Amino acid sequence: MVSYVNILLYGVGGLVVAGMALLVAFQEKLVYVPVLPGLTKSYAINPSRLRLSYEDIWLHSSDGVRLHAWFIKLFPNCRGPTVLFFQENAGNIAHRLEMVRIMLQQLRCNVFMLSYRGYGASDGYPSQHGIIKDAQAALDHLSQRTDIDASRIVVFGRSLGGAVGAVLTKNNPDKVAALILENTFTSIMDMAGVMFPFLKWFIGGSCSNGPKVLNFLVRSPWSTIDVVGQVKQPILFLSGLQDEMVPPSHMQMLYAKAAARNNQCLFVEFPTGMHMDTWVAGGDHYWRTIQQFLEQHAPEQKEDSSSQNGNGNDKIFFLSLCCVLKLGDYGLRMWDSLCLINCMNNIQFFIFRCGIFMFLFFFGLFLLIYDMSFLCHSQTSSIYRDQFLRPAHFPPLLLFLTCCFNTASRYWGEVIG
Repeated sequence: MVSYVNILLYGVGGLVVAGMALLVAFQEKLVYVPVLPGLTKSYAINPSRLRLSYEDIWLHSSDGVRLHAWFIKLFPNCRGPTVLFFQENAGNIAHRLEMVRIMLQQLRCNVFMLSYRGYGASDGYPSQHGIIKDAQAALDHLSQRTDIDASRIVVFGRSLGGAVGAVLTKNNPDKVAALILENTFTSIMDMAGVMFPFLKWFIGGSCSNGPKVLNFLVRSPWSTIDVVGQVKQPILFLSGLQDEMVPPSHMQMLYAKAAARNNQCLFVEFPTGMHMDTWVAGGDHYWRTIQQFLEQHAPEQKEDSSSQNGNGNDKIFFLSLCCVLKLGDYGLRMWDSLCLINCMNNIQFFIFRCGIFMFLFFFGLFLLIYDMSFLCHSQTSSIYRDQFLRPAHFPPLLLFLTCCFNTASRYWGEVIG
């Protein structure tokens, strides 16, 4: 009888040891999944398929690995915040394009999407030390660009991307304005106990009470709980309460750890949000939360008074004309589209801008004369006044003419000055 018990114990012990050996040997395959089952490693689509203007960016990490990224801008001279986005552990950046498309519309920002090493078109093989270097290369690239406001770089990480973003933000307090974490785990060791319950007696993070005798075997610990408390920048925590992969308690523990040392932390829950669709389930509330966070912690930098007044006059000038023409909300969209002329050099921009406003000035003057001619005609004046020249119609027209003269005088001052 004793011999059978011994055989059974040895058999069970052998299976446990063999299972742990396989987990140790193939742990990278479990943590990093660059290729989803049934799909290829290459990108299924690129931003142009969604009518997004983008740049193909090629970088080299500090250890020489060649990396690929997409830099997607709302429009060429967008000075809004730039979101450095880090994806989850599975698939590639092409699978996140629909979310990024909506992000551009809702937040009016730029988005930089990095392919970790071994993912998408990037070379190499994924590892924690390597991906940390990849993230640093992406941030260094953004901070050196002159076509964005480098003081408004915000790191946004989801799941594994949150662990990546937390390390990057901690290491770069002078380059990252704020951090956004969504459905991120406390550590890979804690996740091992979630995915494989029998392992929680041997592997665990700082939140675990187990013996942790096998922690030394974990090559990619990603201990976000130990990093987030050292982040000095503002942090927004977005938690889907129906997360089927990372227990929502992980996000609560991350928030508690960060808030104990950082009073610029905000925790927001989405009752129906799952691991991958919190941005869908959260709807407008999700995007408003992020927008308000960005407005508070990555605000637009005020320009010098002369430049600011000039740009303000230009915008009022254009939008007042749109009011006269009854274009409504389309005026603001047209203004954003016309802002692409800022990508010209100073001389080209000055000439182009002068031409645009000269045309608008004379067109507005024509409208005023046209209005007056109808008012002078006795048979049509009452009809025209009722249909077109309602009292609410005069303020935009007067504002338009005032801005005409302000703009003309400023440009004349630029010419003779």
